[in-house]
Amino acid sequence: MKEVYITKAAVFLPNKVVGNSEMEEYLGFVNGKPSRSKAIVLRRNGIKQRYYALEKGGQSTHNNAEMTALAIKNLCNNDKAELQKIDLLCCGTSTPDQTMPSHGVMVHGYLPETRSIEVVSPSGVCCSGMHALKYAYMSVKIGDKERAVSTGSERIASMMTRDKFDEEMLFIETLEENPYLAFSKDFLRWMLSDGAGAFLVEAKKNTDALSLRVDWIEGCSYANQVEACMYAAADKDDSGDLVSYKDYDAKGLINSSVMSIKQDVKLLSKNILRLGFDHLQAILKKKNKTVDELTYFLPHLSSFFFEKPIEDILEENGMGIPKEKWFTNLATKGNVGAGSIYLMVEELMNSGKLKAGDQILLAVPESARFSYVFTWLTVC
Repeated sequence: MKEVYITKAAVFLPNKVVGNSEMEEYLGFVNGKPSRSKAIVLRRNGIKQRYYALEKGGQSTHNNAEMTALAIKNLCNNDKAELQKIDLLCCGTSTPDQTMPSHGVMVHGYLPETRSIEVVSPSGVCCSGMHALKYAYMSVKIGDKERAVSTGSERIASMMTRDKFDEEMLFIETLEENPYLAFSKDFLRWMLSDGAGAFLVEAKKNTDALSLRVDWIEGCSYANQVEACMYAAADKDDSGDLVSYKDYDAKGLINSSVMSIKQDVKLLSKNILRLGFDHLQAILKKKNKTVDELTYFLPHLSSFFFEKPIEDILEENGMGIPKEKWFTNLATKGNVGAGSIYLMVEELMNSGKLKAGDQILLAVPESARFSYVFTWLTVC
């Protein structure tokens, strides 16, 4: 089978950068009051700035499909002839603009310059962008496609505006005592943001620039072992099962805040790191690889709160990676869910730091029902 390369990466970030002090000018003040939790959450997550597909006051400026299409146009330098060469479009997101049609075909609809081509839409949360990459990778590897595009994107800010939230129910002292509460419904407002990234995936590497050879992509779900942790358009019953939005009446949808994003923080703290990085140890053994070979480690962090625990669990499993090999742009780009790993790869790929032979490990955890994707790249 063919070798597969990421030959180019591009992003689209909406509007201008939003600093920490400006967030509520976009998201709004719940019940007209400044947030009591914002300062604590921001201090712990380490995010300094992000991008919103919103104007001040909360008016939307872009939808998800539109941002994704703009990232693809940037990938092709807005060249119609280059867009015409795309023969597969794979689009991952956890926040599509609608439940149907699929996110991917809506993105395709914003790209009239392209041909009528195959389009797929992996669902999921942070891993959905990596599932999109794997479909593109496999399609090129078996020779079915020649020029595929994969994307990861989110439009989350519009789900975090003040009209979507009731009075915060947790006291500030409780948040100080249990920082994992910052990952529950109300406090996710200060952690999530918007944007899109795109990769061009081909069987031939660049002749005039560096490419990233995709050596392998390994994913794993632990849904057979653990109940749902992060969810939307559903709510949990007393047994831990999700009750679909389809089973609520109009009043119940509002009273139970069913359409909001929520996390079960008890499950998050217990499982998110242990399951994923224990699995990485098994993958590396199977692939006959060690972290000592790495030049760069790109972990998708939802918050810098997880940086030290990841470092500790890697050490515990005999996979310690020196911090100088870690690369993240969480502080400057924010947590863009399925798009974050695309934004990181694009920044590193265009940084001038890479050289032929460098080895890169991508690590994407997903708390929804505990899924993980790890990818090994070689610069060539």
